Amino acid sequence: MTAAGGEVEPGLYDIPAELYHSDPIPGGSLSSTGIRRLTDCPARFKHFRDHPEPYKPAYEFGTAAHTVVLGDGPELIVVDADLWNTKEVKAEVAAIRAAGNVPLKREAKQRIDDMATVLAAHPEASELFTPATGVAEQSAFWPDPRGVWRRVRFDWLRPDGITDYKTTTSVHPDALQKTVEKWAYHQQDGWYRETAIELGLIPPDGFFKFAFQEKQPPYLVQVVELDFPARVIGSETNDRAIHAYLTCMATGEWPAYGDTTTYISLPSWFERKYIEENT
Repeated sequence: MTAAGGEVEPGLYDIPAELYHSDPIPGGSLSSTGIRRLTDCPARFKHFRDHPEPYKPAYEFGTAAHTVVLGDGPELIVVDADLWNTKEVKAEVAAIRAAGNVPLKREAKQRIDDMATVLAAHPEASELFTPATGVAEQSAFWPDPRGVWRRVRFDWLRPDGITDYKTTTSVHPDALQKTVEKWAYHQQDGWYRETAIELGLIPPDGFFKFAFQEKQPPYLVQVVELDFPARVIGSETNDRAIHAYLTCMATGEWPAYGDTTTYISLPSWFERKYIEENT
């Protein structure tokens, strides 16, 4: 990842997920997750930067689904036991995780295989993930001219755009609108799209689409592309977060939400509801 002089070379790299998440950029870089944490609270960002999240088995289902759908990822190993609380099974599961693989109950593996079958039958999603059209799990690094290295890890990168696969509880449009807002996926859109364009990986009008899939039968699929206002808000929010990051780096101060009393109102919708019901 470096030139002869030891400097980082911007570009696209086929590297393990562990190396990407460890942040191989000297001095550090900003990921989509990092920029969203900065937007929430610089103090929270600094905590997770200094204390990386411990391994969470809860992420394994999503990781396994990505592996099956994208055809790239850790080995999935079925642990054929209904209960994982015996000493023997705990040891087996721990050994699988220690080797960098994902242990799954048979029911979970079957569910993931069924999800992949449903997604393969979805006309648009199946076309987006056609094997010959792109590559999975690629990492990109780009030096933003404002003085910050950006890093991204594409689920699926094609010459004409990017697709990000996400498992969820509901693909109803109303639910997805709330999901995008809750997890700030509009910021991820801008972070990935802009980095890919600057590196020449996709054209300026290249797309960024989410392929959402429910984790329970019938495993419904919905492809989503954010509209122009959402994308503008995402990019502008990222810009403010970069400014906050540079300020915090320069001052060494990583503020939380506030150091003095904050006055909190009830949500506006609750106030309207109260007035309607009591007047």
